[in-house]
Amino acid sequence: VQLQASGGGLVQAGGSLRLSCTASGRTFSSYAMGWFRQAPGKERELVAAISWIGGNTYYADSVKGRFTISRDNAKSTVYLQMNSLKPEDTAVYYCAAGYLRGTDTYTPRYWGQGTLVTVSS
Repeated sequence: VQLQASGGGLVQAGGSLRLSCTASGRTFSSYAMGWFRQAPGKERELVAAISWIGGNTYYADSVKGRFTISRDNAKSTVYLQMNSLKPEDTAVYYCAAGYLRGTDTYTPRYWGQGTLVTVSS
């Protein structure tokens, strides 16, 4: 599976962005999809994940109520809608294809390239 992320950019605090990640290959719908982020000097962290059929989702506490993950298996694309952005959301965001166990254990198997999100105060 090859993943291509897009949609990053510069936005003011309180604004919104939507990230997209499109997969190549025929097995997109077999994988749970996740979005991670890595801020300068920090470890990569899981932001959100969604099961292969979309029934289960996971959100990090820091983004609950502000971010929404969704997927369109017909388009082999996963989205991350980010609202009410804060300067602390600034990071490189990565999409991943992997496995979601329950609602809070996500194991990535394939990674996309990152897309930079910068939130100005």
